[in-house]
Amino acid sequence: MKHVSKKKFKAFTLVELLVVIAIIGILVGMMLPAVQMVRESARQTQCLNRLRQIGLATMMFDDTHQAFPPARLYPKKYASAPLDAGSDQPSWLVRILPYLEQQAFFEQFDLSGSYKNQPTEAVQQALAAFVCPSRRSTDNALAPDSTENVFVVAPCGCGGFVEVDVVGGATGDYAGNHGDLSPGSIGAATDYYYGGNGTGVIISSQAKRTGESHLTWVDRIGFRNITDGSSNTALAGELHVSPENLNSIPFNGPIYNGEDLAAFTRVGGPGVRILSGGEEGNSILGFGSWHPGTCNFVYADGSTKAVDNDIDTMTLGQICNRSDGQVQNAQ
Repeated sequence: MKHVSKKKFKAFTLVELLVVIAIIGILVGMMLPAVQMVRESARQTQCLNRLRQIGLATMMFDDTHQAFPPARLYPKKYASAPLDAGSDQPSWLVRILPYLEQQAFFEQFDLSGSYKNQPTEAVQQALAAFVCPSRRSTDNALAPDSTENVFVVAPCGCGGFVEVDVVGGATGDYAGNHGDLSPGSIGAATDYYYGGNGTGVIISSQAKRTGESHLTWVDRIGFRNITDGSSNTALAGELHVSPENLNSIPFNGPIYNGEDLAAFTRVGGPGVRILSGGEEGNSILGFGSWHPGTCNFVYADGSTKAVDNDIDTMTLGQICNRSDGQVQNAQ
């Protein structure tokens, strides 16, 4: 009989196996930041593209109406009839829907009607065009109904806090440029947030009654008013909101509700710098993003730029002011 010898196979020892696993783990750890950077770069590009879409839609609106859309309908302080109308009608983002191929969605809204009377399915519908992919998806873009304590002044001059029911709705990450703080924000009739007082491109407008229920906007800002040049003036940008305040009123309120100015417009300049990530600061006034070190803007000529978060606030204010005579183009 032939003797059959058994071959011995050399196997990995436990130590060798652990070393291999450790090496693989180190390599994956080294690759992960690079992968994350590539993904963030793709999201940054997508964000810029969405702002470009908003910019082009707004420019098409101007072609049709010979003016940019009003941020909202809101009277000047001490306005008298017929210019004392407007408060919570749909915001500018509703008005540009037809130019974003959302005509059917647009037709669900009544531009002269109160936000609280708009169809629930409309005010709660989030659009991908209005959210930054670095911040969220449309599945995480809804501010719930809430009750807020609001200080109310009575005709006697006395006042106090009252509970106000706030209607929620879809949220977003892009805000129109309402200008800078040069008109003021101290309760005077000239303050930036009253109709016609903004120094930006997408500003609050007084409304004029034309019939029992129809409102038209009065303060029209067009290319003729951007004397600093459309390529030097911001049209819209990313609004600042910290992670803990996402979908929380008043920090990140419903973008279709014209009463909630900070939900769909922001200002920039001295006193209101660009914020990033988890910063607080003037979080319901200014621009800001979750992209590392930059905030995306679309200019009035449709071009897009990633602006450094550390930009000098004087320069930022000049970019936000459409006609201050200080021409700036952020790099």
